Amino acid sequence: MPEQLLIPPEGEKIQLKDYDPDYTEGLDKDEAKTLEEGFERRLAELQDMLYAQSMKSLLVVFQAMDAGGKDGAIKKVFDSVNPQGVRAANFKVPTPIELGHDFLWRIHQQVPQKGYIGIFNRSHYEDVLVVRVNEIVPRSVWEKRFDMINEFERLLAENNTAILKFYLHISKDEQRERLQARLDDPEKRWKFSVGDLPVRERWDDYMTAYEDVFSRCNTPYAPWHIVPANKKWYRDLVITRAIVEKMESMGLAYPEPDFDYATVVIPK
Repeated sequence: MPEQLLIPPEGEKIQLKDYDPDYTEGLDKDEAKTLEEGFERRLAELQDMLYAQSMKSLLVVFQAMDAGGKDGAIKKVFDSVNPQGVRAANFKVPTPIELGHDFLWRIHQQVPQKGYIGIFNRSHYEDVLVVRVNEIVPRSVWEKRFDMINEFERLLAENNTAILKFYLHISKDEQRERLQARLDDPEKRWKFSVGDLPVRERWDDYMTAYEDVFSRCNTPYAPWHIVPANKKWYRDLVITRAIVEKMESMGLAYPEPDFDYATVVIPK
């Protein structure tokens, strides 16, 4: 197995078989959790600056196969931040109104405003994944969307929205165990959908579709991170660390007051 590169090289053909979903950098669970807690504290500080400064925003995109851990990762990674500065959007099957517009129309409405972190649980990439595998639209339609997505993300980046995209990479065996665990646990059974099973049967087709996404839509302004996600504790560390590193590079700071605070006298 080659060295695990969490960000695929731009412009190179990606093969997911080269990425080990069990990879952990040699860390054990306790070590990873200690590191992750430190990054969580720093994330809370940076998010406070982002909100106060209100000049830039951050968009965090999550994609995965069913039971890949998107909900759990979002809950864990962002449990330390101020919820007033975070907005999450979950993109399901398009409504008739959404289908009456271009495929990016509903996405653009959920892009975070300045000062906010926006979280996409699934995203515009469904329109080059699900529609492709299930042949909802012809190749001549979804093929053009790769360039459209790149230009859309460039537009956001040039307007002060930083973008991070995470694919939570689990093995097919791990998915089976997680789906079975949902069936076995009465408190989690509601998360199981029989509709997940036909998707599982198309696993190889989805892997091919994802590989094209990583090869064609991995850019310096909107990079993809292939996150080894069989171990949830390592997944959380990778995501939190990557977000902190991105926010550290955004030039965040508390704004200076537009008045001479030394002359202010608060009445008794």
